[in-house]
Amino acid sequence: MSWDHVWIDVNIATMDPDNSAAYGAITDAAIAVKDGKIAWLGPRKELPDFDVFDMPVYRGRGGWITPGLIDAHTHLVFAGNRANEFEMRLEGASYEDIARAGGGIISTVNACREAEEAELFDLGRQRLNALAKEGVTTVEIKSGYGLNTETEVKLLKVARELGRNHHVDVKTTFLGAHAIPPEYKHDNEAYVDLVINEMLPAVIEQNLADAADVFCENIAFNLDQTERVLTAAKTAGLEIKLHAEQLSNMGGSTMAAKLGAKSVDHIEYLDEAGVKALAESGTCATLLPGAFYFLRETKMPPIELLRQYNVPIVVASDFNPGSSPICSTLLMLNMACTLFKLTPEEALKGVTVNAAKALGIEQNVGMLAQGMQADFCLWDIATPAQLAYAYGVNPCKDVVKNGVLVHQ
Repeated sequence: MSWDHVWIDVNIATMDPDNSAAYGAITDAAIAVKDGKIAWLGPRKELPDFDVFDMPVYRGRGGWITPGLIDAHTHLVFAGNRANEFEMRLEGASYEDIARAGGGIISTVNACREAEEAELFDLGRQRLNALAKEGVTTVEIKSGYGLNTETEVKLLKVARELGRNHHVDVKTTFLGAHAIPPEYKHDNEAYVDLVINEMLPAVIEQNLADAADVFCENIAFNLDQTERVLTAAKTAGLEIKLHAEQLSNMGGSTMAAKLGAKSVDHIEYLDEAGVKALAESGTCATLLPGAFYFLRETKMPPIELLRQYNVPIVVASDFNPGSSPICSTLLMLNMACTLFKLTPEEALKGVTVNAAKALGIEQNVGMLAQGMQADFCLWDIATPAQLAYAYGVNPCKDVVKNGVLVHQ
């Protein structure tokens, strides 16, 4: 056999749904890579003969290999910080109080409008490096902190540039409908028209986004406005997703599911009718435990209903400066288990196979099988549950991206 490299003395959590074992596990396994793809994997005793002098052979020392982690919901490109609002909340102000007073998203918007692309790129690269060290090989980055055409385009350009200059794959999402900017405070409909008729065409013309998103909530965009934006984005050829049911049940998830959304995210207030709509459409439910934790929320997402209807559950960081300033996908595994009572296997599915589905890239990444992209991590752990169990000492030892060892 002629491969580019081989890994032995490993256990593999394939996360392959066709493998009935927990985590899709293969113990005492091996994996071979050729031309950026997985050429072979299985029990080591079945590994075909190969010339050990003809290619690198890596020994995993009994550790576990998983697919590269995928963070399917971040707002990673932004300037400034909102530590002052953190203090305000601890002194009694609510998330809605701060937003209605002109804080929240708008304060970050002002910082992003003033920031140069180089500054945004440097800040984004630092954050992307932090995720990469924890085994993240694919990340979604949303805009939404510009709220005018010039800055929304600037943020998406920076996100695209990060993807071209980092081994982590970057999927970009246009979130022009994130909040109402101050200049349209008294004319929400005019801003929605701007998003649809000016921002979206500019983003499409420059090929800056893979998907579009809207914040459907009583402090942001109503159901009709949300549907108009998502319909326009879908017509323009973008995938669609939605911030939905975070603070109230507005029915956004049901509407988005009917439009064929890839995911609905937050969903603390999602009801059974909404869960059923997700199941029927194949839409993923993305849990964001970082925001739940940081905002000290108490309304739990409907985990049991999601299980009952077999809705794919995604776990993501929602890394952003206001409601989840936590740049750690690994910590989200622990939070998903401790706060939302997911099992460690469910949590790991949420940052691998289900996260890939939420981004529409499940044919290439998210699980380990012959022919899939060779994105995987070697962890110094005795069981995959350790990834969700403990936090603070990073067990990520090696990362392979597109068949290349990028971190060791």
